[in-house]
Amino acid sequence: MAERVTLREVGLRDGIQMAASFLATDRKRDWAFRLRDAGLREIELTSFVPAKVVPQFADAAALAGIVPELDGVVASALVPNLKGAENALAAGIRHLNFVLSISEAHSLANVRRSTDEAIAEFHRIAALKDMPAGRDMVLGVGLATSFGCTLQGAVDPERVFEVARIVASAGADELIVADTVGYGNPAQVHRILPPIIDIAAGRRVICHFHDTRGLGLANVAAALETGVRAFDSSLAGLGGCPFAPGATGNINTEDTAFMLESMGFSTGIDIGALLELRRDVESWLGDERYSGAIARAGLPKTYQPVE
Repeated sequence: MAERVTLREVGLRDGIQMAASFLATDRKRDWAFRLRDAGLREIELTSFVPAKVVPQFADAAALAGIVPELDGVVASALVPNLKGAENALAAGIRHLNFVLSISEAHSLANVRRSTDEAIAEFHRIAALKDMPAGRDMVLGVGLATSFGCTLQGAVDPERVFEVARIVASAGADELIVADTVGYGNPAQVHRILPPIIDIAAGRRVICHFHDTRGLGLANVAAALETGVRAFDSSLAGLGGCPFAPGATGNINTEDTAFMLESMGFSTGIDIGALLELRRDVESWLGDERYSGAIARAGLPKTYQPVE
């Protein structure tokens, strides 16, 4: 049996957080259901940030209402702080993602607190596991700017490892190693991931790559060599970071699924269905930045998905 690799679709959150216009909630619902029908089994559905900060997510609680209908799908949400985590749990989301930046400059720009202050906020969120509302909570921690930062420049890998150890010991269920601004390369991936996997000690490690400089899929291939089997990706390569100058989209879900299946890994994803959804999403969002070789060139006649 082929080895499984999980793609966690982040288009509905990371992909549209900087979109020029608000996408209607009904279309977000349709997007989520069609992702499920195309074989995606993990979807980052929304973000519980204040609407005045990111208006796109003013409907977070309403969108969370579809979670019981997303049979077989792990639906998660980004939470920026304790209040966001409490709101997500109250809305029925059980899988939360908290992001903290290794880069001090990025942390201050993104959430207006230092990395150590963000770690303290994580401790407050993790403490919800001891309360009735959070007992079944799964908490992922995104280690943003692990490969470098457009504001700060180089990021010391030892600081990445230090923060990973802190959050792993304090209640993180998953470690998400993020190349937030697309600085990473395969050599860095090979240096950073093995220690993170050791620190994770059996917890799932997820990689979050951006394709800003064309190395997104090369970094996926390098991460596979280290043993990572879960990746964030975005339909049509949508996405970016509002507080990271120059950061462009995430790795493209269609292209990533194609590469993985071509390498003999099973993703369970119907790429044709994704391409149909992509066409509709492009019509909904209009003039955004899209990427994707498969959307442009099509699937080759030799393509056979792994059973």
